[in-house]
Order: sequence, then C-alpha cells, then structure tokens
Amino acid sequence: MLIVAGSLYVDPDQRDAYLADCVEVVRQARSAPGCVDFAIGADLVEPGRINVYERWESEEQLLDFRGSGPAEEQTVAIRGAEVHRYLISGVEAP
Repeated sequence: MLIVAGSLYVDPDQRDAYLADCVEVVRQARSAPGCVDFAIGADLVEPGRINVYERWESEEQLLDFRGSGPAEEQTVAIRGAEVHRYLISGVEAP
C-alpha cells in the first residue's frame, strides 16, 4: 500500500476554479483499479493551499491511473507543491 499526500499551492483567487476542474479527476481516481481513497480539497486556513490525499494498493496501479499526469492548465496554475509518496508496510486501527 502507498499513500501520496501533501499540498499544492495556487493563487488564492484561482483555488475554487482549480478545485472545480479536479472533480472529474477525483471521480475517475476513485473508480480506478487499486484506488482505496482519493481526495483533493481546500485548506481551511491558507487561501491558496490545496490538500492532496491518495491511497493506492500498489505503485503499478497508481502509475496506470496517472498516465501522463495533470492537464496542462492545472500544471500551469500550480505555484508550488510539497507532495510525497509514503510506502506503507502495515495498517492498524488508531
């Protein structure tokens, strides 16, 4: 299992439009083989920050979904990013 999590940064006045453009991506990811969870959402404190959380059964399934990556319009809108991939060796209840 692996988790991809972190933050993207866009112009605060563009965040709502960016997120609206992500709705279909979230739908597609959640129905993709191997996707356990996929969420992209506005940060409650920083107006230009978008929080990203993905959980996948395998790296192969993640890469199959990713394909060529985000659309060019989305890539251009991103002013910064701090997103990391975490390999998970076990899962336990909190």
